[in-house]
Amino acid sequence: MKSTQSRREFVKQTSLLTALTALAGSTFGTTKTNTAAGKPFKLNYAPHDGMFKNHAGADFIDQIKFMADQGFRSIEDNGLLGRPVEYQERIGKTLAQLNMTMGVFVVDGGDNWKVSLTTGKQEFKDNFVKTCKASVEAAKRVNAKWMTVVPGFYDRKLPIGIQTSNVIDALRRGAEIFEPHGLIMVLEPLSDTPELFMRYSDQTYELCKAVKSPACKILYDAYHMQRNEGNLINNINSCWDEIAYFQVGDNPGRKEPGTGEINHKNLFKHIYDKGFKGVIGMEHGNAKEGKEGELALIQAYREADSF
Repeated sequence: MKSTQSRREFVKQTSLLTALTALAGSTFGTTKTNTAAGKPFKLNYAPHDGMFKNHAGADFIDQIKFMADQGFRSIEDNGLLGRPVEYQERIGKTLAQLNMTMGVFVVDGGDNWKVSLTTGKQEFKDNFVKTCKASVEAAKRVNAKWMTVVPGFYDRKLPIGIQTSNVIDALRRGAEIFEPHGLIMVLEPLSDTPELFMRYSDQTYELCKAVKSPACKILYDAYHMQRNEGNLINNINSCWDEIAYFQVGDNPGRKEPGTGEINHKNLFKHIYDKGFKGVIGMEHGNAKEGKEGELALIQAYREADSF
C-alpha cells in the first residue's frame, strides 16, 4: 500500500514538473528541439546563408550569430567572392568574435561548369589563375582555408587523356598560388549533369595525386557521391589521405539528414572515428519551410550526431 502511494506521489510530482516545463517553454519561446542550443556537436557542421533566415532574418551576419547560438562552430559561403569587400570583412570579424571557422567558398571565375579547364585553352586557364589570386585575398579577409574548385564540362572533341592532362596542368597553376599561403583548393566531384568532367571519387583522387601538392585535395560531398557511385564508407576509406573537406545532403531531395536513404549517423560516426577534425558543410536545403523547418533541421543534426 505504501509502495503504491509512493508511486502515485512520484507520478503526481513528475506531471507537475512536466507542466511547469511546458509552461516555461510556452512563456520563453523554447521548444524540445532547441533545449540543447549552444551545446557543441561532436563534428564541425557548417550551415550556409539562408538556412536560418526565418529565425535570424535576411542578413547573413545575423544568421551567423544565430548559428553560433545553436552550437554550430563553422559556416560556409559559396558566393563569398561575389560579396562586397566590406561585407567579406564583416563576416571575418564576426567569425573571429564568435570563435567560428570559415568553411569553403567557390573559386568562381564565371560559369565554370561550361567554361572548362578540360579544353586546355589559355583564356580559361588565365581566368582560373586570376580567380585563384582573388580568392587568396578573400580568404585573408575571412580567415578561410579551403576553396571549392570544379574543372568544368567535358570537351567532346578531345580524348579523355588529353582533357585530364589539361585539368592537371591548370590545377598545378592553382596550387602554386595557394600553397605559399597555406590554402587548399578542394576538388568537388558533382552529380548535377553527366556533362561534368569530374564525377567520381577515384578520379578526383587520381587528379590530386598527379598535382602532388598539399594545396590540392578532395571535397567529398556525400550527396553527390551517393548519386554517382554509392558505397560511401569504402570509397571514403580508399580516398582518405586526399580528403580535406566533407559536405552532406540526403538523397533523394538534397535535404537534411533523415530525409532520404543515407545513414548519416553511421557516416558521421565513421568520419569521427577516423579522426577527422575538419569542417562538414551542410550543403543542402531545408525539408520544411519556416521556423518549424529550421528547428527540425537542427534536431536532425542533433540526432545524427548522437553516436
